[in-house]
Amino acid sequence: GILQHPDGTVLKQLQPPPRGPREQEFYNKVYDSDCCDSILLELREYLPKYFGVWSPPTAPNDTYLKLEDVTRKFNKPCIMDVKIGQKSYDPYASAEKIQQQVSKYPLMEEIGFLVLGMRVYQVSSDSYETQNQHYGRSLTKETVKDGISKFFHSGYCLRKDVVAASIQKVEKILEWFEGQTQLNFYASSLLFVYEGSCQATTVRLSDVTLAEKRRVPKGLLSGGDVLEYNNNIHVINSTENGKIEASVSKGLSKFYALHKKACSKRHHSQLSLKVENSEQDNVWKSSTCITQEHLNGNVLPQLEKVFYHMPAETKESANVEVRMIDFAHVFPSNTKDEGYIYGLKNLITVLQNILDN
Repeated sequence: GILQHPDGTVLKQLQPPPRGPREQEFYNKVYDSDCCDSILLELREYLPKYFGVWSPPTAPNDTYLKLEDVTRKFNKPCIMDVKIGQKSYDPYASAEKIQQQVSKYPLMEEIGFLVLGMRVYQVSSDSYETQNQHYGRSLTKETVKDGISKFFHSGYCLRKDVVAASIQKVEKILEWFEGQTQLNFYASSLLFVYEGSCQATTVRLSDVTLAEKRRVPKGLLSGGDVLEYNNNIHVINSTENGKIEASVSKGLSKFYALHKKACSKRHHSQLSLKVENSEQDNVWKSSTCITQEHLNGNVLPQLEKVFYHMPAETKESANVEVRMIDFAHVFPSNTKDEGYIYGLKNLITVLQNILDN
């Protein structure tokens, strides 16, 4: 699985040849300090940052790719791995390998993507719900929309702000693929990550009656103020900050290594909400504390309901990461990667259907 380095990066062990060296060569090419190819320079935006290779002192022959931990900045990272493309085998695969891959998920060629797993934080129970690749392979053309929408559900509501932001990110990657004919990707994935704890996007409640209608507790919000329910909400655990960071860093490694076991539930004693007024750029003088009782009771559902009244432009500001990962089967080409493009377009269609409905 993916290991955690003490410096906050993640370590992916190099696979046996030819896959491992091929993936290392791909990263070296894209992140070459002398690279001046605009296509590859733009591609960096859609990959985890690459910090070369690393070997443990006790096992110098073991080689690891040293990569950015995309989940590190999140408190409760929700993670989904979606394999993209009509073929999960490369042009040099044996007949046996092709048959094996096709039999695993015959629908891959038809819809162009496969959910390999997901890990979703449920606010209502303060726990993770995890689905492995068997869940993804059980999805049909008729159920794939509902199957993927599960990733965007907090236990209280559908996070449409995250869906909208995800669409934007995937569309940027699609634009890159439409404009390049250098590389073809097989058995590569998109990693989706978003904040699962009670954070959302900027919600303007200038209409006092809306706040009253939602029965937001007096003192939490006042008319005309902006609830910065994204970057300015601070979740404070009863443990020390170091321990919180350690638990966050485990998110990616657990997801890759197990794909099955939900993280152990940890009790939150308090949430401290710092509310900002974006127009004046001033932080409120006082913070409002919400106890666990309120979290599971009235406050959170009322705040979550505000999503359904949010304008589209605020939904798109959700803190979401979508990165390309897994490059053991990337090959030079002189044509567009039509299989990957096909999968991206179909995935965008599904995400858009989730958003519209």
